[in-house]
Amino acid sequence: MLRIFYTFFLYILIPLLLIRTFWRTLRVPHHGSRWYQRFGFVPIVDSGQKVIWIHCVSVGETLAAVPLIKKLQERYPDRLLVVTTTTFTGSERVRSIFSNSVYHVYAPYDLPSSLKLFLKRIHPSLVIIMETELWPNLIHYCNNFDIPVIVANARMSKKSLVGYKKFARFTEHMLKQINHVVAQYSDDGQNFLDLGLPELQLVISGNIKFDTSLKNDMIAEASALKTEWSGEGKRKIFLAASTHFGEDKIVLEAYEKIKKFYPNLLLIIVPRHPERFSEVAKLCSNQNYSVVKRSHRSKIKTDDNILLGDTMGELMLFYGACDITFVGGSLVPAGGHSLIEPAIWGTPLISGPSLYNFSNVSRLLKEAGGINICQDSSSMAKIVCEILKDTSESERIGHAAKLVAISNRGALDKLMKVIDLEVVSR
Repeated sequence: MLRIFYTFFLYILIPLLLIRTFWRTLRVPHHGSRWYQRFGFVPIVDSGQKVIWIHCVSVGETLAAVPLIKKLQERYPDRLLVVTTTTFTGSERVRSIFSNSVYHVYAPYDLPSSLKLFLKRIHPSLVIIMETELWPNLIHYCNNFDIPVIVANARMSKKSLVGYKKFARFTEHMLKQINHVVAQYSDDGQNFLDLGLPELQLVISGNIKFDTSLKNDMIAEASALKTEWSGEGKRKIFLAASTHFGEDKIVLEAYEKIKKFYPNLLLIIVPRHPERFSEVAKLCSNQNYSVVKRSHRSKIKTDDNILLGDTMGELMLFYGACDITFVGGSLVPAGGHSLIEPAIWGTPLISGPSLYNFSNVSRLLKEAGGINICQDSSSMAKIVCEILKDTSESERIGHAAKLVAISNRGALDKLMKVIDLEVVSR
């Protein structure tokens, strides 16, 4: 009964969602160019083709899915991989990483009509949902059509647990329709169990992002960028990654303090959402900083202060080209963003205190001494200055972070064993 009310409410929201899509299209060209796909109108897949559907939400889930998708391509070359996202930024990441080697469209809205049309057109034999996307109708209709569902690299924070518990019976019924939940850590798994997931359907794997590997060409490109941007080592580089509204101002305040001691420091700011690129560029310029936009591909001059990362898909590269990284979404109550990618590079890490979405990874890094936590612009500036001052301490922090990344690999193999069971049985 609750699913019916949920569906009715979602139908009411559709006009508002379409208006929101149109508004965002005005700010980000092409954002809404494939809006019809959200209603299930996607190209039809040949009925003889075997299909695995991998659903990601945005950039974070897409990056987490990269090693999984590559492993699936290697192990099951006869299967068509349908990769869906719900955001423009996630879509761009899929396209830039996989080009035409996967079938990529936007995921349908969680409406019966949209889902049934989508499932009819792509006819998947297995659905893999990344991290925390629990859509009641999607799970219901997959169960009705005998399509197994795996929630991979699953997270369930205490905050999410509280939210789902408000609809306890509804959530429990939904979870019992899922074939497997492959959770990152034991506390994630326990939270799923507390919501009613049968214990036999739970596997603890670790975080598959740790299985991301650095390719030689990316390492070489990052090294070349660092040489260019640093003026062949004459200036240090501080990266503020995935910043949210409010954090850019804090970073700029910290930068002003740091420049008193390190006037040549180059700051790279990469806003989390592309619609904020112009806003952040204006904020930097208003403070009389010389700003270069990455999209212009201009050469960084010695008197340039800030490089604005206004491109898509280059953040992993930037992690390898900087000396210190601050990961955003953590000085505002957003729960943080992934710390694993900069850790893989062995970059000294700084974060704010809001890390509830990555509590286990942040705990591992804290215990190893591979991360520093700042509270505001003053503490951020102090930490950056201390790292820049002490080369051996900088190397120790980066090495500790990298060791955490290396020692926690293996989650992908555990996930693949679960997937293999379902693929072989179909």
